[in-house]
Amino acid sequence: MEHRLIEAIETALGWGGAAELGKGFARGELDDSALLSRLLTPNRLLDIAMRRSLNRPQFRCFQNGVEVHPAVYYTDSVSPRGQSIPMVNMRSLGNLLRDGATLILDQANVFDPTMEVACRALQWWSQERVQVNAYLTTNDAAGFPLHWDDHDVVIVQLAGEKEWEVRAASRKVPMYRDSDPNNTPNDEIIWSGVMRTGDVMHIPRGHWHQATRTGSGSGKSLHVTFGITKRTGANWLAWLADWCREREIFRHDLDRWRGPDGASLTEAAATLLDARSPADYLIAYEQETTLPRHVPFLDILGPLDAVVCTTHFPPRIRESGETVDVLAAGKKLTLAAKALPALRLLLSGRPVVLEHAVAVVGADAAEVAGILVEEELCAVLTPELSSGYTGLVTSAGF
Repeated sequence: MEHRLIEAIETALGWGGAAELGKGFARGELDDSALLSRLLTPNRLLDIAMRRSLNRPQFRCFQNGVEVHPAVYYTDSVSPRGQSIPMVNMRSLGNLLRDGATLILDQANVFDPTMEVACRALQWWSQERVQVNAYLTTNDAAGFPLHWDDHDVVIVQLAGEKEWEVRAASRKVPMYRDSDPNNTPNDEIIWSGVMRTGDVMHIPRGHWHQATRTGSGSGKSLHVTFGITKRTGANWLAWLADWCREREIFRHDLDRWRGPDGASLTEAAATLLDARSPADYLIAYEQETTLPRHVPFLDILGPLDAVVCTTHFPPRIRESGETVDVLAAGKKLTLAAKALPALRLLLSGRPVVLEHAVAVVGADAAEVAGILVEEELCAVLTPELSSGYTGLVTSAGF
């Protein structure tokens, strides 16, 4: 799946692909100015907050470096029948933003189709899970204090400007669950300066950083942070621990009195290590990831006329003589080999209008699309979902 954002990030950072993730701090400027407002604007972020029932910690507001209590900017919307739904009080939120505040929407990809598609494209590109958080800061307001993240981040400044400081890591590749709390910031400043509209920055896992508009006067800053969580050796070992349950020797109690048979366990563990490599784990992780949320296809609502592949990672297509296998999201579909052209088109990650697909690869495309939608590897291309691709991802077959 080719996405304008990925192309722009690679160009800005001088990257040749996702292999550069986590290798070192990088900063650049996007050369596609129209891309910024297409991704997200301050008003669109506020519109998301207005139209949805968001709860802490997914939606938070900070002022003077301290989190504002939700009671200040939330209210209950009560229906004529007395049903109560917590909603953001936009008048109160507006007052906070006028005074200077930072609002944060975690996992904006859950609520906005453009952010959803951008994260999916980044997942297909990086072969890792991605989520995006949005940060709107107004006037003379502070952000989070100096901290580090347990994942790599790519930050895109969409509007306004914000001052940043990035420091080296105190501990090499620290983890969320670790043997060291890693609470002492490194004194080495790698970069400090202002991120302006169109700037992009990559901060590897463990690097300390902070951002603020304190002292910047009136104005705004909107940036999105794509969090990219890469697999580690610890993840591989945890995966192996699940596989060990297949072997009887690992299911036996460890005998406290006679002592466990350490030699046998060590030998069995070594066999397990040899049988399932880190590469095997990475492939299994992609294929076993559960299916994402999407609108189900209901024929009572209308015919299936356009689809798009919505798996977290690119499905694997494996040819085998007279058949072809599709492996994705813990599923294995086997179809006749003649379905291969349709599969390549429908599983490209790009929107597919079935009328055009039939014209390109033949009548089989409609039947194959129906199977893929039924198995939930593809989703109905609703107008809302389609809007997340428009102008960002080229439609297939055109």
